Amino acid sequence: MSVDTRQTSARLNDDELRTLDAHWRAANYLSVGQIYLMANPLLTEPLRPEHVKPRLLGHWGTSPGLNLVYTHLNRVIRTRDLNALCVWGPGHGGPAVVANSWLEGSYTETYPDVTRDAAGMARLFKQFSFPGGVPSHVAPETPGSIHEGGELGYSLSHAYGAAYDNPDLLVACVIGDGEAETGPLAASWHSNKFLDPVHDGAVLPILHLNGYKIANPTVLARIPEPELDELLRGYGHDPIHVTGDDPAAVHRAMAEALDTALDRIADLQRAAREDGAGERPRWPVIVLRTPKGWTGPAQVDGLPVEGTWRSHQVPLAAVRDNPEHLRRLEAWLRSYRPEELFDEHGSPRLDVLAWIPDGTRRLGATPHANGGLLLRELPLPALETYAVEVDKPGATLHEPTGVLGQLLEDVMRSTAERRDFRLVGPDETASNRLQAVYGASGKAWQAQTLQVDEHLDRHGRVMEILSEHTCQGWLEGYLLTGRHGLFSCYEAFVHIVDSMVNQHIKWLRVTRRLPWRAPIASLNYLLTSHVWRQDHNGFSHQDPGFVDHILNKSPEAVRVYLPPDANTLLSVADHALRSRDYVNVIVAGKQPCFDWLTLDQARVHCARGAGVWEWAGTEDGTREPDVVLACAGDVPTQEVLAAAQLLRTHLPEVSVRVVNVVDIARLMPSGEHPHGMSDFEYDGLFTADKPVVFAYHGYPWLIHRLAYRRTGHAHLHVRGYKEIGTTTTPFDMVVRNDLDRYRLVMDVIDRVPGLAVRAASVRQRMEDARLRHHDWIRVHGTDLPEVADWTWDG
Repeated sequence: MSVDTRQTSARLNDDELRTLDAHWRAANYLSVGQIYLMANPLLTEPLRPEHVKPRLLGHWGTSPGLNLVYTHLNRVIRTRDLNALCVWGPGHGGPAVVANSWLEGSYTETYPDVTRDAAGMARLFKQFSFPGGVPSHVAPETPGSIHEGGELGYSLSHAYGAAYDNPDLLVACVIGDGEAETGPLAASWHSNKFLDPVHDGAVLPILHLNGYKIANPTVLARIPEPELDELLRGYGHDPIHVTGDDPAAVHRAMAEALDTALDRIADLQRAAREDGAGERPRWPVIVLRTPKGWTGPAQVDGLPVEGTWRSHQVPLAAVRDNPEHLRRLEAWLRSYRPEELFDEHGSPRLDVLAWIPDGTRRLGATPHANGGLLLRELPLPALETYAVEVDKPGATLHEPTGVLGQLLEDVMRSTAERRDFRLVGPDETASNRLQAVYGASGKAWQAQTLQVDEHLDRHGRVMEILSEHTCQGWLEGYLLTGRHGLFSCYEAFVHIVDSMVNQHIKWLRVTRRLPWRAPIASLNYLLTSHVWRQDHNGFSHQDPGFVDHILNKSPEAVRVYLPPDANTLLSVADHALRSRDYVNVIVAGKQPCFDWLTLDQARVHCARGAGVWEWAGTEDGTREPDVVLACAGDVPTQEVLAAAQLLRTHLPEVSVRVVNVVDIARLMPSGEHPHGMSDFEYDGLFTADKPVVFAYHGYPWLIHRLAYRRTGHAHLHVRGYKEIGTTTTPFDMVVRNDLDRYRLVMDVIDRVPGLAVRAASVRQRMEDARLRHHDWIRVHGTDLPEVADWTWDG
């Protein structure tokens, strides 16, 4: 459907048009003022250079389009009493959304010193992109926002995440045409195949085509309209076009487009909820074409600006030094006729406020954009129901993620009525041994189904799409609007969302400093199918570096756990699912793994984060150990215990301490991370001067980086993944990376004073075992029997 402004018939009366235009002009005026001014906000005197900021930072180009959308969303929210949220995708739309929040009063309610008068307007202007002020993006500081505009591509997946399990919520999503070129956004269009019209809200995408990015035209703005329509229809949407540059005509067209779209959404929801319609809906999408930098300077210094890439940031860049630019800026500001929009005190006039919704219906005041206000405690069951029996360490084996899957099944079941927990992942739920959840909820799916399909469910809350970007965006939107969830992923491929989790961590760090932002449920990753058991898939599937990436980020917001068995995984997962405002990364195996600790022992050990496993070592408590064998991760833990057993057999006189680390941040100094150890604690655990041989799940240099300031760092030797991988046997993976039990024994002999000569024959036997392994697997294709059949007999 096209609502071309040159052809559409008027549906707004003159008073409605006048008040909508007044609001839009006021928002435009405030947007320009934020970019340029630090004084004289109402132009009560001629504009002078000292009224202008010395550094002009901000983005005008997208602002008038966003102001138009905000203005018209106000109208439909008010007339239809809608419960609405808007995700603002264009990267630098901060001036527009802040301006509208100030006009509706939600900004002043959040920041009482920025009053809705001339003094408050002056503060509003000066603080924008100013030291000690607010960013140019739609940032955490912006009321009504759940989406950081600093990186593009995630707006639509965030919008769908917000809509899932929010049946009464309309989520409008403004997608910039630059953002529309990104891979994550392109995949996000498929989210409508997972939107349940019965239990979920509606997402209304508004594709804003103003034609340009920073310096180049945009693809979707330059392809023929029929081709764009084919693309959008192929994604499952029916497009409604609003095109033009005449304000009155665009207002009328935008009002008609929104009314048409919302009527259609209401009809689709009614058909599904009341009539039992089962076919997948075709949801509307609005394509809004307006000039970039609309209503700004048409030309500057003889060059076209409005409608071109030159309006992207600051159209008049030399205002303080160029009198002509200063004159043009004042004329631009006065073109909005501010005296009609604000009274003598600087407060918005009644015409400007005519369409502002009431209370929490305002976009800047909706609790859905401050999800912690809506968050309820997750009903987690007692862990004793799922814990595995451990009569003695290493006597039994379980699949840790399989055990966790049973707990998640009951979490899914206990939230069936309230619908505020989702499990997301890229087509790997069963592969990651979490398939027990299907007993409580199938997989969300609105597309075609066949008889051979399993567990597909129109109302399901397990979400699988082979796009890590989309999974991440869904879960972020879900959490930011007050719900809970877990992201399960192959360890090697979670790197795909590196930049997305960066933005979420930054968001959490900022919101912790905003008292009005209520804490939200943590973003929880379960990384499995990990590096040491991707022997069948090979080198492409072997990468444990996400932990390194996470531990580079804000210490107050990130946590990394490496539980070594099923019961420790239960304890860690229970803690993570209860936590708030963190990114928790849990790395756990899905293959059968030895059970080392009872549930009570696991709880104590996980609370401690790192500790001595007295039953595994040989120290007698009368003196310091000769060596510390440390481990973090399930496979490294097994190799350390096997090495400890070899040492007990071959070198019983050597006093060995075994330390297991679950919470990797414990290795950091207490002043650098809330979970870090003091030097006193660290030296007590690892000693100050004895050799420490550390078997680590990931890249070994991370451990060195975390512990480099410790007294005993010179004695720390770390084994881990050295980017040596292939398709091979499980034990060959650790051998290739020098993490195997035989190498660890050799490391002890090489580092404990006096052993190099005294234990030369033992070292030789260890080397021979490695060579025997090498020859065995190339003949038999399996690991040595002494490895494959190994058990702990301590």
